[in-house]
Amino acid sequence: MEHKLKSVLSGTGFYLLLAVCLIAAAVSGWFLLFSGDKPDEEQAAPTETVSAPVESAYIPEPEPEDEEPPVEASAPVPVEVEIVPTMPEVQVDDTPVMAEPPKLIVEPLKGEVLMAFSMDQLVYSPTLADWRTHDGVDISAKPGTTVLAATAGTVSSVEDDPLMGTTVVIEHQGGYATTYSNLQARPTVEPGDLVTAGQIIGAVGATASAEAAQSPHLHFSVTQDGEAVDPGEFLKS
Repeated sequence: MEHKLKSVLSGTGFYLLLAVCLIAAAVSGWFLLFSGDKPDEEQAAPTETVSAPVESAYIPEPEPEDEEPPVEASAPVPVEVEIVPTMPEVQVDDTPVMAEPPKLIVEPLKGEVLMAFSMDQLVYSPTLADWRTHDGVDISAKPGTTVLAATAGTVSSVEDDPLMGTTVVIEHQGGYATTYSNLQARPTVEPGDLVTAGQIIGAVGATASAEAAQSPHLHFSVTQDGEAVDPGEFLKS
């Protein structure tokens, strides 16, 4: 290989190589000459971006608000607390209370007393022509005169007594009972009826054979627990 290199460098080969080198040097110099001499205006000027001026928007300043005066701290207001005393527990009686009608007593009828109440002394009976006790009062009245219940109660019996004629018996509170004798044959009440004070129970008649010698009247008597009571005292109570 060294032999080939030496043959090339000697003779015509040497001149060819030299010519090639000179041509290359000339081309390089030409290129450098013309590329560096271009005028400044042919070179690309740098692009400068110009932006339009922006007008600043006017923003009004907010008006100052009225400042409230500082609140002075007030002294604490004392609060009055009402103390309610505790009441002791009350025992309630659950026993039902029965309503009672008001105590009202009226006269069964108004008239003259023919024979008064008498249980301590004997009185003469013109009809039976003897002396005996009298357990009620005989009140004079014309036949047909209405007879009233002396007070509220329940009719216990309506019967035709052999001596006292048509008789109505009414029971009342407190063990009392009132008896109405010498009535007309058909009273206006029946056993079991509830009556009020002043209610009509019948009319004066002439059915009592034991008092037939007397003028028309009502025989009115009162008992308490079976014992005779003065009707005059009962009507005043």
